[in-house]
Amino acid sequence: MQVEVNPNEDTEWNDILRKHGIIPEKPQDPEPLIQEALIEAERKAHENRLEDKDLDELDALEDEEDEDFLNQYRQKRLAELSTINQTSIHNQVYGLSKPDFTREVTEASQSSFVCVNLTSSSSNNVESRLLSELWRRMAAKFGDIKFCEMRANMCIDGYPDRNTPTILVYHKGEIVRQCVTLMTLRGTGTRVEDLESMLVELGALKESDVRLKKKDDDEDDARPSAFKTKSSIRKSATVEDDDDDWD
Repeated sequence: MQVEVNPNEDTEWNDILRKHGIIPEKPQDPEPLIQEALIEAERKAHENRLEDKDLDELDALEDEEDEDFLNQYRQKRLAELSTINQTSIHNQVYGLSKPDFTREVTEASQSSFVCVNLTSSSSNNVESRLLSELWRRMAAKFGDIKFCEMRANMCIDGYPDRNTPTILVYHKGEIVRQCVTLMTLRGTGTRVEDLESMLVELGALKESDVRLKKKDDDEDDARPSAFKTKSSIRKSATVEDDDDDWD
């Protein structure tokens, strides 16, 4: 006669069977592990609660946070800003010519990330015009990254205009990202934040970079003015009318 055994029961008989390897060990209750993980996540969140604060926001917390704790983050932010200032040697978009490409891009990428915008030869290419404007904003914001621009058909003979703009990101002499047109981003809705996210993903920017601080502005404000929607233009006009009383 065969006796059925519930291996999950806590009985003396099951303990004997487990000891001799006849039935497997009882699975560990996951609840304590989950609770422990939640407590640890809350602890880390509390410790890192100032991680995304800039200097002004840290100053505003003087009445709420321990002074020594705040000073640690102030010093951290100042050190980050100092490093950014020292490495911000570009802050412009460099025009490229084919003979200089290897030196200005491939070789230059040994010391920093280099982003290349291969533009359209047509002024009717909306994506290309949009990226050129975003490129200038990115270059001014992230001077430690080299931003370059060149007509695609001057870089690669016979390069199809339909494939422009094309983004090439170089690091350590290699292409680490290639985007043919802006469709892999958000098309004509591409914003600075989309390019920033791409650079964070590639390691060109750190997620904690103080320059990535988000503003509480309308989403359309992150787009170049020439490419804003009609609704956002009407909204801006309304705000300007309201400001007339202050002139």
